[in-house]
Amino acid sequence: MLAADRFICRTLNCPAGVSPLLSVEPTRGLVDEKLQVCVRNLSPRQQVTLHSVHLSEDKDVWEAFGHYVSDEHGKITVAKDASVGGTYKGVEAMGLMWSMRPVPGSRGGLRLRKKDVLSPLVFHISVYDGHITQGFNQLTALVTRVIERWYMAPGVRRVNVQEKGVRGTLFIPPGPGPFPGLLDMWGGGGGLVEYRAALLASHGFVSLALEYLSVEDAKTFSLDVSYFETAYQIIQDHPKVQRDRLALFGLSFGSSVALSMTAYSEIIKPRCCVCISGSHVAPIHKSLKEGFYDISRMMDKVRIEDNQVIWRDIILPIPADPDMKVDVGLIKCPLLLVYGGDDQNWATAESAEDIERMMENAGNRHLLKVLFYPGSSYNSYLMYLIFNHMVMLWGGQTKPHADAQEDSWEKILAFLQQHLYYFFPQAKL
Repeated sequence: MLAADRFICRTLNCPAGVSPLLSVEPTRGLVDEKLQVCVRNLSPRQQVTLHSVHLSEDKDVWEAFGHYVSDEHGKITVAKDASVGGTYKGVEAMGLMWSMRPVPGSRGGLRLRKKDVLSPLVFHISVYDGHITQGFNQLTALVTRVIERWYMAPGVRRVNVQEKGVRGTLFIPPGPGPFPGLLDMWGGGGGLVEYRAALLASHGFVSLALEYLSVEDAKTFSLDVSYFETAYQIIQDHPKVQRDRLALFGLSFGSSVALSMTAYSEIIKPRCCVCISGSHVAPIHKSLKEGFYDISRMMDKVRIEDNQVIWRDIILPIPADPDMKVDVGLIKCPLLLVYGGDDQNWATAESAEDIERMMENAGNRHLLKVLFYPGSSYNSYLMYLIFNHMVMLWGGQTKPHADAQEDSWEKILAFLQQHLYYFFPQAKL
């Protein structure tokens, strides 16, 4: 060994003649696959920092890091060993993902999101000597690995839909099919959001990400029920779909649409329905304009605290007038409600309690399954990635929210499997 090499090893505190090894598996996987991160060839009891960095589609830099101490063999296994500091603490297999935050000095109000599902989320995971908290870009890492996290598994097809007035994107799993189908509806923020539908297709469900609200097109706020019924029929009639095995999947305002369609439509007859962070208040009988009109009359209840907007009081107290709520007693298929106890965007906890009471009185409570997460908030299902660095106050705490995402996603997939599949195929990367 040359003198310079010995000096570097002493400086980096590594065994003479041995370089640290970093293993991250899978290097290319789906976003809901857990990572196995292991560092070897360190000195016994060596202090190091594991650091993950991501450049978003908006060109903002996000990072997460944990402080570790190697064992007597110079090894660290992230799924077994505890982080003693950093953006997360304790034994957290996915801490390098869910604790991500904008790097110091970033612009405010950032949101980590994925628009282009045809490309992966790319992360650089590195090991640094010592317990570091800042200035990573000025330091030289002991070792670095690059990994990719995908929403689309190999073989999943993405098809633009502009048919019979319906706009959206259809994701079709690999294989001959036919597969169960799913209509995926997002919230009042509008636009076309594809990543959840892409991930669902990677798990064996033909999924239509439906665009039904647009801030650029005011006419979409007047869409009537026939728009959603036509979208449902497009999925139902697709040759790759089992027409009698369809589901509705709604988030936020999309949950209001899903509940209304399931309760009232003569055409939409899903095998099951999933509603996340939503409410049954402001039903939709004829057009979206009805729901938005009901909500607009309560806008004076919006609060601003610490420059953050809080919407949840808009529908509180939950109306006693049955005409102001979806009659969930009419629902005849299994319904899964997912909500967080610290949701500051919408009154989801109070809504879930009222839905349960109404279904109990109507005699269909046996169809309802509820997933409640006390420390969680409004849930986006970006999977292991927190997105609430915004001027909207979503609520929730980072760690409980991450745990809720992981647990609820597994149970959502199991729920869909139970009611749509006899078996549960899953595409692998």
